[in-house]
Amino acid sequence: NTADLSLTGLALRSLARRPKRSLGAVMLLACGSFLIIAVAANRLDARQQANLPRSGTGGFAFLAESALPIFQNLDRPEGRAFLALDAAALEGVHTVPMRVRDGDEASCLNLNRAQAPRLLGVRADALTNRFVFAEIAKGMSAPDPWLLLREPLADGAVPAIADQASILWAMGKNVGDTLEIPGPRGQTVRLRFVAALSGSILQGSVLISEEAFIRNFPDESGYRAFLIDAPGNSKSAAPELTRGLRDYGMELVPTVSRLEALNAVQNTYLSTFQVLGGLGLLLGSVGMGVVLLRNVFERR
Repeated sequence: NTADLSLTGLALRSLARRPKRSLGAVMLLACGSFLIIAVAANRLDARQQANLPRSGTGGFAFLAESALPIFQNLDRPEGRAFLALDAAALEGVHTVPMRVRDGDEASCLNLNRAQAPRLLGVRADALTNRFVFAEIAKGMSAPDPWLLLREPLADGAVPAIADQASILWAMGKNVGDTLEIPGPRGQTVRLRFVAALSGSILQGSVLISEEAFIRNFPDESGYRAFLIDAPGNSKSAAPELTRGLRDYGMELVPTVSRLEALNAVQNTYLSTFQVLGGLGLLLGSVGMGVVLLRNVFERR
């Protein structure tokens, strides 16, 4: 039959001659290719849906930190006038101020265990419908997980929220566990993780309500961290805030850049696994070539 003498016909006849051997070679290449593609699919892209509130950036354009505390409200006209900020350049800009108590960096950028992580005091209602939550403590419920920060706990612990990676790897805890940190006057402050964020720019810090922050750390006055929402006005807002607050040591970082720096650790590991998987696939291809040569010798 002339069809059997074609290249396709000869290939099919060769595959059918030793079906188990042929199937083993095909499965080897298929599994290797699948593993490489599956690893690549887990890479994190900080720019994907970065402008949405339900994302790793929370829909915020910038994450800002100052060296000195700021007491004025950056959203109100009198606060902007006091700081000599241009109201036109900041039109539509909304800020979420946070109180800061310095501590250990509890993110993947720190290889050491965070014993006393940095604390952020924030108004719970200012972050509703923002970010993505990976887990909520059993037995707790609220219209929005951020509102759990205002729920009193029976044992007197302070409700806290942090990124899931920070809770698991940087602090060695789980949602529902208690973390004890030293207070300003030698007392012990007990934090209870009531929820965990998923891949957010807030990784590295533990968030509690502003009321609990003032009650337990009264010496930390003013605001030194800000989440800045600047829809359609980020090009003029960033230089204006940097200029007007330069005496406070204000530094603005795009939230996408911050998230990319945090994701770079996981993406680096994935790249390493991809390289190792590619080497394995290459060795498997060499082995398959040896099998094909053996088939040729047998047919001779």
